[in-house]
Amino acid sequence: MKENKYDDPRFFEKYSQMTRSQQGLAGAGEWRELEKLLPDFHGRRVLDLACGYGWHCKYAAGHGAACVLGTDISQKMLEAARARNPGPSIEYRQAAMEDLRFPDGSFDVVLSSLAFHYVKDFRPLVQSISHWLTPGGSFVFSVEHPVFTAYGSQDWYYGPDGEILHFPVDNYYVEGPREAVFLGERVTKYHRTLTTYLDTLLENGFRLTRVVEPQPPEDMMELPGMRDELRRPMMLLVSAVKAETGC
Repeated sequence: MKENKYDDPRFFEKYSQMTRSQQGLAGAGEWRELEKLLPDFHGRRVLDLACGYGWHCKYAAGHGAACVLGTDISQKMLEAARARNPGPSIEYRQAAMEDLRFPDGSFDVVLSSLAFHYVKDFRPLVQSISHWLTPGGSFVFSVEHPVFTAYGSQDWYYGPDGEILHFPVDNYYVEGPREAVFLGERVTKYHRTLTTYLDTLLENGFRLTRVVEPQPPEDMMELPGMRDELRRPMMLLVSAVKAETGC
């Protein structure tokens, strides 16, 4: 069964207190770099996989998308999305992204924010996305960086006085599940290498347009722990375009 931690009441309450949950895109440290990767939405049909609170759905609709479909496995996420980010051109649907089925060429843009590290099998999903997109369609996503997911704990090594010593990276080439702690709760995430992320796109008819390892913005540096984010990459941003003669 696919993990759906976000419908756990305690976990969801903790998530709802995060800055990105309360402030939306403005509270997401990677947003300014991710926004630069987004295509022109005017008149486009958009799919947002694991849409969460629907912030990206609202952004796409507000920038002229003809229609936006946001999908998420979590009922609680979708309830929040419908309350916070509704719109006449936005539809929300509950489903695990691996279970979705659409006719070929159903969308012009596919987005996903910080969700693919919860997906066990990345290749079949990318194959599906390639089919769902029209030739020339855009695929933009963010994911936890492979350096961040490799060891599993996703926490620093600390000295005797609680000072940060370094961030552990181990078993980098051993892809698969990792038991991580997020918001004080144990969750299962899936580690894969940078090569796997990028080559999977190339093997499925995509042309890479940008690859970004975002740094925290200067005006967020005074937030607790933010300067330490310069010591290792936490996120990976990728934009790609489906080849005009897609596979």
